[in-house]
Amino acid sequence: MAHHEVLIVGGGSAGLAVGAMLRNQANPPAVTIVDPSEKHYYQPIWTLVGAGVFPKEISEREEADYIPPGATWIKQAVATFDPDNNAITLANGETHTYQVLVVTAGIQINWDAVDGLKESVGKPGTGVCSNYAFETVESTWANIKSLKKGTAIFTEPNTPIKCGGAPQKITYLACDHWRRSNVRSKIDVQFCKGGVGIFAVKKYADALNKVLERHGIHTNWNKNLVAVDANKKEAVFQDLESGDHTSMSFDMIHVTPPQGPPNFIKNSPLAAETGWVEVDKHTTQHTRYANVFSLGDCSNLPTSKTGAAIRKQAPTTTANIMAFLAGQELPKQYNGYTSCPLVTGYGSLILAEFDYDKQPMESFPFNQAEERYSMYALKAYALPKMYWHGMLRGREF
Repeated sequence: MAHHEVLIVGGGSAGLAVGAMLRNQANPPAVTIVDPSEKHYYQPIWTLVGAGVFPKEISEREEADYIPPGATWIKQAVATFDPDNNAITLANGETHTYQVLVVTAGIQINWDAVDGLKESVGKPGTGVCSNYAFETVESTWANIKSLKKGTAIFTEPNTPIKCGGAPQKITYLACDHWRRSNVRSKIDVQFCKGGVGIFAVKKYADALNKVLERHGIHTNWNKNLVAVDANKKEAVFQDLESGDHTSMSFDMIHVTPPQGPPNFIKNSPLAAETGWVEVDKHTTQHTRYANVFSLGDCSNLPTSKTGAAIRKQAPTTTANIMAFLAGQELPKQYNGYTSCPLVTGYGSLILAEFDYDKQPMESFPFNQAEERYSMYALKAYALPKMYWHGMLRGREF
């Protein structure tokens, strides 16, 4: 049975950022990262891949290249948590113990939650596509560029999702492409969301409602996708108020799949009733197990599940882990900051930044609710470099 000073479960954005920040300390703790993945993906760029701007390969790197220097990598999946005994069990049956556990296992894509989706998504001729997987993201652009007339549906589920703005971003980009191709008037665009309203922060919602109007997008609130029939080209939605089911025909449908906590977390003692890891929203420390921390998508931090949120959560978690190891009070607090770069067309973007209270926390000295090319360039060209060379290397910016 191996023992670890700091054991990180999950080698995604949050796990690598915290691991690197810990190893960058003057007196770094020993860090072990547990993750079975061979590849690491910069997923925020998939919106632009799905819109034909970039090839999907630019989002992919070798996981081994981003394991922090001096850290140990266990290339296995976790099966169970036993926090009462400071232990985890791996899929291969090994037990590992820890002084501090950091849970950064991301979010689970539940393709099976929509009948017919797993069998049809990304398959040629089905009209069913999604930006939410490396294997399917190119099918979005294939469908957008081939559609010349008919009905296009874009969905957003009633579950938490990574990058809450992604379903609407690809909708705007598709409309912009069809406008430039002189076929927009022949395409009925339907945006179906399992919730109410386009965005949770009023300042940005007001701006985005104007974008919806400009693009001529029909909105359908409280409509949750439950089934896709690729043969009949029909999508079935449940009205979340009445419970009634209705069908809509489509020529293409971009599906944002339902998402939730990974099963091995949901079924563990670490989970809150919601299934996410239960932590203090300011310190990221577990509310019941003091030597457990969690951040990123798998935590129950009540903010959007974005890489930008992790960028602010990681320094807080790192400082608090170092203090915990030293037997000190936890010094840092996270205020819920998150960011959502909302692409509204080719070359235009609204940069939403806000805190737990849904109050804007803008970084630039201008109104970020206005569409700008400079913010689009930031997303397309600057943020990926900051991610690969800054955030994953444990550098704060």
